[in-house]
Amino acid sequence: MERKLVVRTCAGLCLAACAFVPQLAAQGAGQAGAPASSTATAPVEEKQYDLLLKGGHVIDAKNNVDAIRDVAIKDGKIAKVAAGIPANSAIKTVNVTGLYVTPGLIDMHVHVFWGLTKDDYAGGDWAVAPDGVTLRDGVTTVVDAGSSGWRNFETFKERVIDRSQTRVLAELNIVGAGMGSGPIEQNMADMDGEKTAEMALKYPGVVVGIKSAHFNGPEWFPYEQAVKAGTIAHIPVMIDFGARRPERPLYQLLEEKLRPGDIYTHMYGGSRGEQDPETGGPGKGMWEGRKRGIYFDVGHGQASFLFSVAVPLIKAGFIPDSISTDIHSDNLNEGLKDQLTTADKFLAMGLPLKEVIAEMTWHPAVEMQQTQLGNFSEGAVADVAVLNVHHGDFGFIDGAGAVLKGHERLECELTVKDGKFVYDLNGRAGEPWDQPPGAAAKQAKKWTSLRIPTGLQRPMNPEMAARMARFPRRWQPYETDANGKSTLKAAAKLPPPGVKRPKLDVPPPASTWAKPPYDSWPAKR
Repeated sequence: MERKLVVRTCAGLCLAACAFVPQLAAQGAGQAGAPASSTATAPVEEKQYDLLLKGGHVIDAKNNVDAIRDVAIKDGKIAKVAAGIPANSAIKTVNVTGLYVTPGLIDMHVHVFWGLTKDDYAGGDWAVAPDGVTLRDGVTTVVDAGSSGWRNFETFKERVIDRSQTRVLAELNIVGAGMGSGPIEQNMADMDGEKTAEMALKYPGVVVGIKSAHFNGPEWFPYEQAVKAGTIAHIPVMIDFGARRPERPLYQLLEEKLRPGDIYTHMYGGSRGEQDPETGGPGKGMWEGRKRGIYFDVGHGQASFLFSVAVPLIKAGFIPDSISTDIHSDNLNEGLKDQLTTADKFLAMGLPLKEVIAEMTWHPAVEMQQTQLGNFSEGAVADVAVLNVHHGDFGFIDGAGAVLKGHERLECELTVKDGKFVYDLNGRAGEPWDQPPGAAAKQAKKWTSLRIPTGLQRPMNPEMAARMARFPRRWQPYETDANGKSTLKAAAKLPPPGVKRPKLDVPPPASTWAKPPYDSWPAKR
């Protein structure tokens, strides 16, 4: 019986994962008469595509696709989107019938410069590690909205951007020290458009914008410096307008200060003049800003999204350009939760799914000038979210704790980044535990970054081989004959659903004992 090995197919981690798997003992140990592995020695069949997602409902705003299509991927890029692509044309084909297939989601307002500093976004505990809150939600790209400034961006890049599986882009804070508590963001002496632009130009394609946030003073200086930096670096400026001040009204920001293509976030916050106090509709300057080409971003945050603002503005036709979370440690378990929950709220307020998906894919890609993302054009980066829409009775919470009822909830089934699976909720792309790995597993590193049984074995050095040869081979749930046919062993057969398990005369788990085992310990000193 051939020996199987579980490896992590992610590039760079394969050897490390293999080193700790006991069943590596076979190869290199010089076991006489051990049969050669047919899985390992069989020739690899060349395929036209690496991965094929078949039968899903594709929504691609850039290319105006809203229909059942197959999505083929090759070498980390979109190779083809069409109906009826043959299943055998790809190394790995996954049936996604009944699910929605969209470009990888882009959350363009997050705070992920996490670290040990107390009460801080710049290397502090208010930020979150990206990979734990993104890939499981179909989010493959995030834009950190001003957590770092020109003084500490390179630390952010080394600690977080370069180490994350999620694609992390950044807007530089106009404050050199970045975003934090206390006087940090009020320090106009540390707001330097020239130095901020210089750092942005040093890292094109990673620094994709400039951010001004949380300023409480009456001056226009922070916003003028942010626009200066954005103009030099030719990248957009995002504004969190801070405290409301009569000396610098919102309408003047939108009508005069910002450039077409700049971004106003927290559009449904309502605390800075976004809402007309008489009609409930858009406040002064909102429509004028939109006519000028200002982008309006949700930026849900902890308290920057209210249904009492969003519902009447949407009813008046003032919908978002982009849906984003402003995710940080204080809102993970409150109303925000995550990107898909934020999207659910807009479905509950009546926006069609096609529009909601556009506001999390192609629209933010355009706003950030990263048009290689957020679409399924041939040659585009192969980031994909496969989503399920559940129907029922759900409740969604805003930044004030108010609840809106809805009947649709999005859930991510699969996430693909750069052509490889990085999240699989229900094992749709996995290998069955009770069968030998299939042919696709031999080329798993071409289509997945997840750990799967591959059946592949790697050579061991003589010392390791001799050590592992002292142990028996790992038990496998199946037997494979000379013709490659596999039979499931009796011990691996699960009883049919509903069949009561036989009572076995075995020692009970220690957790069920009347007296816990530690009662036998000597008294503590």
